[in-house]
Amino acid sequence: MSNTSADSRLLLASGSPRRAELLAQIAVPFSQITPSVPEQQQPGESPQDYIRRLAHDKAEAGLRLAGDADTNLWALGADTIVLAGDRVLEKPRDFADFETMMHALSGCEHSVFTALCLRSSERQFERLVETRVRFRHLNNKIIEAYWRTGEPADKAGGYGIQGLGAALVETISGSYSNVVGLPLEALVPMLEHAAIPYWNELSKERP
Repeated sequence: MSNTSADSRLLLASGSPRRAELLAQIAVPFSQITPSVPEQQQPGESPQDYIRRLAHDKAEAGLRLAGDADTNLWALGADTIVLAGDRVLEKPRDFADFETMMHALSGCEHSVFTALCLRSSERQFERLVETRVRFRHLNNKIIEAYWRTGEPADKAGGYGIQGLGAALVETISGSYSNVVGLPLEALVPMLEHAAIPYWNELSKERP
């Protein structure tokens, strides 16, 4: 949706290619920057509070790196975790770690949380989104074959639902794009509040 000539500008404060692809999917004009933010959970900090803090810190760092005092510039910070029970599943360290993750997820439901922070020099919008994902039962042959594809190595929770990992999923309840890393259903209303256009390039092509 294209707005007025006073449209705000968006800075994606993340190096994630998947988040960039999701913004491009709905034709949001944006630039991208990768801030350096320490990712260390504090003692007593819940996983949800942890990713909320990271999303905020990434958005804040993005604005700082941009060095732009324009109130129409907004930085988007996001962080996603996979939670199996009370255990946060990070990127697998090696095959043994990955195998343990897959056996924990096999035939079970887990949560994927993403925290969003859309921040300008004057205002801020935040959301936390949860999606429930159930894996089918996985045997050792499937687990080993998926590891050999190379896809799990850089994925939180050890799988990518937008890729080959879709074959592991039995059901999903909630936002699909949240599992990929950027819940568009929650983000679009935030963009509208901030006067950040979407469908922008498409609208320019229409007569």
